[in-house]
Amino acid sequence: MILRKLSRMDYPLLVVLCALVAIGTAAVYTATVDTKLDGLHYSNLKMFAAFCLPMLIVACMDYRVLTGKLAFISYGIGLLLLVAVKVQGEVINGAVRWIVIKDFQFQPSEFVKLSTILMATYLLQRRGGEKLRLLRDVLPIGLVFLIPTYLIYDQPDLGTALVFVGMFAGMIWIGNLKTIHLLVSGAILTGTIWLGYWMLQTEHALLKVVIKPHQMDRILTFLNPGSGGDTGWHVANALRAIAVGGSFGDDGYYLKNGFIPYAYSDSIYVAIAENYGFVASAIMLLLFYFMVYRMVLTVLESRDLAGSYLVVGLISMIVFQVFVNIGMHIGLLPLTGLSLPFISYGGSSLFVNMIAVGIVLSVGIHRSKGAEAPN
Repeated sequence: MILRKLSRMDYPLLVVLCALVAIGTAAVYTATVDTKLDGLHYSNLKMFAAFCLPMLIVACMDYRVLTGKLAFISYGIGLLLLVAVKVQGEVINGAVRWIVIKDFQFQPSEFVKLSTILMATYLLQRRGGEKLRLLRDVLPIGLVFLIPTYLIYDQPDLGTALVFVGMFAGMIWIGNLKTIHLLVSGAILTGTIWLGYWMLQTEHALLKVVIKPHQMDRILTFLNPGSGGDTGWHVANALRAIAVGGSFGDDGYYLKNGFIPYAYSDSIYVAIAENYGFVASAIMLLLFYFMVYRMVLTVLESRDLAGSYLVVGLISMIVFQVFVNIGMHIGLLPLTGLSLPFISYGGSSLFVNMIAVGIVLSVGIHRSKGAEAPN
């Protein structure tokens, strides 16, 4: 049976995964060589090798198990972990996002991305593809996303909180949202953006309650790139580094001289663009495109709604992170701390994203028509 499942696995998707991790490992090496973090690329390879086994185990599991009662359990555990972070989490770089046990540390918000998608899938599949009702469907699913979004935003971690907004939008869309609800949502979003801009222009006191000082600094820098400050310095140097990288990269002046903070994690796209150039950056984006393409094929070939909802949620998670991470370094979005999937160094992020790939593989393997979710 296992051999039969392995024969049905989406090997092109696995090849893309390996290629992205290889690019990430090379970028981590160039970002940390001859620094106190030298050798971090070896850790990246070790984590990837260690995470391959759980990814393949998930791939061989029937994904319908994940969308049954286990969805409630994983979601509850995820919320408890977020509360634990708030109570006893470790302060790193001015934020409380990690649980540290001796030499082991992990970021619960990464795990909660998956558990929230599983919970939303459970709620969506009950409708059987019918139009979503506002009070009985949209609002409960919105609450499922809202609770972890608030807890993560309060850490503070605006970047990850925004990922949940992207996941919610993707899953509600595939869940067959009524046109009127879509229009109302668009109107509310437009109104919220306008209200935020008005409050920003008038320096409304409420902004100090809702937005943290460092977040306000990033927004102001985005609206006025020449305003200076640490955020302006970061963005300006990122743009210069990307520009001098040219087509095939240069000697990494900005990277080697410490002008790019967190070049091995959140700012790793800049490390790739400066050291390897536009061609390498384009290849990386093409790999992400091909990964999403393979996932979309899995959605189209899935013969039950749970599989489709699951994979669309995971696609939304990955695409939104890629868009925000790259967008903030080229001046299209405000700067925020968000990793680049499969590329940035980080065990929690890599593990969760590889498990996400495992779930997609499972949907492709177990696409039997009319199969019901196990209890």
